[in-house]
Amino acid sequence: MNLFEFFKENHNEMLQLTFEHLLLVVIATGAATVVGVPVGILLTRKPLLSKPVLAFANILQTIPSLALFGFLIPILGAYGIGRLPAIIALFLYSLLPIIRNTFTGINGVDPAVREAARGMGMTDWQMLVQVELPLALNVILAGLRVATVISIGTATIAAAIGAGGLGMYIFRGLRMNDNTLVLAGAVPAALMALAADFLLGWFEKLFAVGSLRNRGEAQKSQLKWAFFATGAMALLVAVMLFLNQGLFAKREGINGGAPPEGKVVIASKDFTEQLILSEIVAQLLESRAAVEVERKFELAGDLSHRGMLAGEVDGYVEYTGTAFMAILKHQRLTDPRAVYEQTKREYAERFHIEWFAPLGFQNTFAVLVRGAEARRLNLQTISQAARYAPEWRAGFGQDFMSRQDGYPGFAKTYGLKFAAPPREMDLSLTYRALAAQQVDLIAGNSTDGLIDKLDLFQLEDDKKYFPPYEAAVVFRQATLQRYPKIVDALKRLEGKLNDAEMRRLNYAVDAEHRSPKEVAREFLAKQDF
Repeated sequence: MNLFEFFKENHNEMLQLTFEHLLLVVIATGAATVVGVPVGILLTRKPLLSKPVLAFANILQTIPSLALFGFLIPILGAYGIGRLPAIIALFLYSLLPIIRNTFTGINGVDPAVREAARGMGMTDWQMLVQVELPLALNVILAGLRVATVISIGTATIAAAIGAGGLGMYIFRGLRMNDNTLVLAGAVPAALMALAADFLLGWFEKLFAVGSLRNRGEAQKSQLKWAFFATGAMALLVAVMLFLNQGLFAKREGINGGAPPEGKVVIASKDFTEQLILSEIVAQLLESRAAVEVERKFELAGDLSHRGMLAGEVDGYVEYTGTAFMAILKHQRLTDPRAVYEQTKREYAERFHIEWFAPLGFQNTFAVLVRGAEARRLNLQTISQAARYAPEWRAGFGQDFMSRQDGYPGFAKTYGLKFAAPPREMDLSLTYRALAAQQVDLIAGNSTDGLIDKLDLFQLEDDKKYFPPYEAAVVFRQATLQRYPKIVDALKRLEGKLNDAEMRRLNYAVDAEHRSPKEVAREFLAKQDF
């Protein structure tokens, strides 16, 4: 499917994501303007404050966006996932150019003009409103222009914390190795940035002024236009908030609070398998438990688990090995039953979260090489491949590089020494890098549909290094007590998915480009659910 066909078939979702993206940008930059301009003005009156305030704003600008999102999650607690932390982060990024340009623009006014204004008997307020702001307006607008373009670009990353926007398409495209999806998110975001830059640039030229002597009345008129534009922006923010009433409402958009009566929130992590499984759970509950389901999918990292602890998420699909080591912080254990039982017990005691029986498959780390290479060298196991490692380049996801059961222990167990240090990148990009011969060995997911799509080969873990990763539904005990029908509905899924079936479902989404919702519905129909 080319980009035009994709826009044509998905225009409703495209408009929704574009609106979400615009909402984040308008609210964040609008709030930054309301705060940043007065702060910039204050700094011109209190010069001693300028260095520490601008230094602090500079520091905020240097914090990587994902790191800033991560900092905000524990600080905001129950409101740490969704649009609110994204808006706060974009607000902080927008402050520096607005404060700095306001401060610079007003300080750049010719001292002779100020003296002339004082000689005319103007008060400080009159001089600010009638002289300094009109003369500095084009510089202030330049700061707003920079802040807006920065916000539009940064807002794409906010999709990683469930804030929505066009970044959803970009992350999906990277995960599914689908350039059309990547472009579906990148092109509208780029057009939005260009449109904002052009519009604000036009305003900047409109409000550009010369000397006070030549443009006296024009300045007043232009300043009125500036106040009018500010009021219009405030009105636009109010209208957008009204049209999107759930922004700060409890549980809407995963922003905290107790669930509305008769509604449960199902979350997912940010890869294909999780979307399919969470959609299966959601559809099953809608049909069998008679509850309204709110979907909050594609949450990065451990945000689904954090959401459950904060009461924002009711259930999702987790993996025993991940819970046992990454969340409970235990050492590696290879007995599947022991891992499940201990995880189930500790989750109930520590988090009041219930583990249902495994779904029937494991999604463990899959050590992958190109299929053609495996056939050429007759490779079957990781030990066999280790002999060629000194000539190979490896690429691993950040998760694999940092986990207890990840690269350090894996390399030690198999005696792996590569031609160069492994390249660390986003997991979805490792598949592309392997297929494009940029790396020669990666650690993916054993049930991933891209394995078949890209003709990759999974090497056998002949030394049994990796722990079990059985998939199972986890749910808040309080929710199960409130809606007991959920228990009966979810028990129907136990043991119903094997490795081959899960890989087939993933392939349907990743390779055939079918929607997770459609694939989930087809699976439930096949199971007569």
